[in-house]
Amino acid sequence: MSTEWQWVERYATQFRGCAVQPTEAVVLLRETRSRSVIVETARLALGSLGATVVEVVLPTPTNRGPLPIRSTGATQAIADHPAAMGALCAADFIVDCTVEGMLHAPELGRILASGARILMISNEHPENVERWPFDPDLGVRVAHGRELLDAASTMHVTSAAGTDLTVALAGARIGAGWGCVDEPGRITHWPGGLVLAFPAAGTVEGRLVLASGDVNLTFKEYVREPITLTIVDDHVTAIAGEGHDADLFRSYLAAFEEPEAYAVSHVGWGMNPDARWESLAMWDKADHNGTELRAFAGNFLFSTGANEVAGRFCRGHFDLPMRNCTVALDGDVVVDAGILRADLAG
Repeated sequence: MSTEWQWVERYATQFRGCAVQPTEAVVLLRETRSRSVIVETARLALGSLGATVVEVVLPTPTNRGPLPIRSTGATQAIADHPAAMGALCAADFIVDCTVEGMLHAPELGRILASGARILMISNEHPENVERWPFDPDLGVRVAHGRELLDAASTMHVTSAAGTDLTVALAGARIGAGWGCVDEPGRITHWPGGLVLAFPAAGTVEGRLVLASGDVNLTFKEYVREPITLTIVDDHVTAIAGEGHDADLFRSYLAAFEEPEAYAVSHVGWGMNPDARWESLAMWDKADHNGTELRAFAGNFLFSTGANEVAGRFCRGHFDLPMRNCTVALDGDVVVDAGILRADLAG
């Protein structure tokens, strides 16, 4: 597949929003299994802005099993390679075109500490970007959501399906992204529109009920039959449910033989009105990475697995966008049964 001009223009607009300048050191990070059309589109868009780009290409590592790895946000390709790390730590702006992305990569902290800013481009068909217009107002609203989350001490999540989850936010790292990054030491993914907390160890308790129509982005499927997770001391201790959705959930986590895979990674809510819950139904799995579904407005996003704040890195990972949840911060409702509060909505 070759790129199209409208994709190049759309990428260039996003890079302008990231304040890319011709004088900056720009690194285009890819691996051997990266989607070539994304890399080509990014290179041409950066060139149209006058940027001089250094491309870092790493071999995609062998998957040591036991299962395929999908949608983890934790690329294994960098592998602390000294030359790659030297280039990344010397960069002003990094376009992350790795297959899984750098969001949970163990090297991320050092790269951000060097002052680089990173835009992670989702590994999916680039036609999707045509539906996500550049929207600075989304950035304003996401920043407001981040302020609300940062000021809170407790997140409480409930739903008519039976979810009743409490997250103590002391010691959590609060993050947010709207698809552009213009400050040193920050990372965001595109599409964006998401406010998140990475809780400290042992701060999440309660029950999470995945209802029909909620999404398992590791499997890139909608949930058909309810799954109930019991969470004690920050870890999933029981997985209840009839049918193959629950069976797949149990067997996938167990296969990695990593206790960290059962732990809480991050929690938050989506704010992007241009991200669509229905989009997963429109694409083959190879052409959709599900980043859009992490950001659709009013979803509650619950994730298991890697959490740098709690000192956990692992390969087993679920991102689970949920509909129709109510999210309250210290009793103040920000999402009411899946509907964003007016000051947060577009």
